[in-house]
Amino acid sequence: MTVAPRPQVHKLAALTGHRDCVYALSGHSADATFYSAGADGLVVAWNVDAPAQDGQLVARVENSVYALHYEAARQLLVIGHNYQGVQVIDLRDKTLRHATALPPLAIFDFAYSEPRQRLYVALGDGTLAVLRTTDFSVEQLVRVADKSLRCLSLHEGRGELAVGSSDHRLRVLDADSLQVKHTLTEASNSVFTCAFSPDGRRLYAAGRDAHLRAYDADHDYAEALTVVAHLYAINHLCFSPDGRLLATGSMDKSIKLWDAASGRLLRVVDRARHAGHGTSVNRLFWSGRQNRLVSCSDDRSLAVWQISEELGERS
Repeated sequence: MTVAPRPQVHKLAALTGHRDCVYALSGHSADATFYSAGADGLVVAWNVDAPAQDGQLVARVENSVYALHYEAARQLLVIGHNYQGVQVIDLRDKTLRHATALPPLAIFDFAYSEPRQRLYVALGDGTLAVLRTTDFSVEQLVRVADKSLRCLSLHEGRGELAVGSSDHRLRVLDADSLQVKHTLTEASNSVFTCAFSPDGRRLYAAGRDAHLRAYDADHDYAEALTVVAHLYAINHLCFSPDGRLLATGSMDKSIKLWDAASGRLLRVVDRARHAGHGTSVNRLFWSGRQNRLVSCSDDRSLAVWQISEELGERS
């Protein structure tokens, strides 16, 4: 097995302007603009190519925001407005295009399917809301668990939706019928984050038990990898655009970069070594334009990191 080269990490900028914890990031790997939101209800646009520029206010909502989705093809930004429902901003003129009422609950994550014309919404009582993306009306509400649904990951090719929840379970649903196909019970606490690998062969998940796990999607989601990855809860994971690296962000204030195939730790990004965040790292977004990783934190800031290969070093 070829292991990815150990990456070099350089902090390009700290982005400030939010007035409270920052929980949500969204963007398209090929676009310069990405978006953030959090406890202050501010939704802000930033430029990953010019991180020194000030952010631009896109919207202001009454309650906190945990979930954002940027739909590049239609220039829409979908906002999970906690306890108020889903709001859709047309980014061309910053107008409210749609507002969809949902049960008055926290909205923890989105998964967007263009082919199926569906937006899947993870709600705080264990309900999965399904909206039609033509007009963002409610198609159905399905109770998946007895506790909060915390994360979603959709694999279009497999037709499967992964759902992590606070009942310590990771479920794999049929993306059309929403029937449960697999229930994975290895986690010992809440599952906060999950993502299919870019090739679709593995499903990665992590959460409050600080373990990073990978499941073999081609073999009934058998557990393929387990790593004690952080000291405290892992809030989010994401892949590099080429799929070779995996980043995790944790309540222990650090970001870690892993070889996605082997689970080998390649780099720790923290306050002592890289002037990292001072409190919990809540969300990550990896841009493919210049291989830059964006993180956000309870410390009210975002950070932009330049990731580059360390030439000549392979394991």
